Amino acid sequence: MSDRRRLERFLRSKLQEAGEEYEQLRESTDEQLAEAREAYRVAKNARSLPADDEGRVQLVCRRYAERRAAALDDQYRPACYETGHPDCEGCAEDVREGRIETW
Repeated sequence: MSDRRRLERFLRSKLQEAGEEYEQLRESTDEQLAEAREAYRVAKNARSLPADDEGRVQLVCRRYAERRAAALDDQYRPACYETGHPDCEGCAEDVREGRIETW
């Protein structure tokens, strides 16, 4: 096999590898951008809810049907949130979507 053919094969394989790496990087970047946009949307929704002077969200508790001022954790769940309880799960989802009943 001539040196020229070996060089062509080598260059072709390196270009293909570079193209595949670029595509992986591009897909990863697109996913990260989509995640960042979603996180921004959720944070914006949660920040738009009415709050008291201490920064606690003023919401109506689905579980106990009462007015509450609750701090939100880093996942935008009220402090009174109980994992696995359907009312609490729905409340947390509504807080993230900015559609929780407030006062």
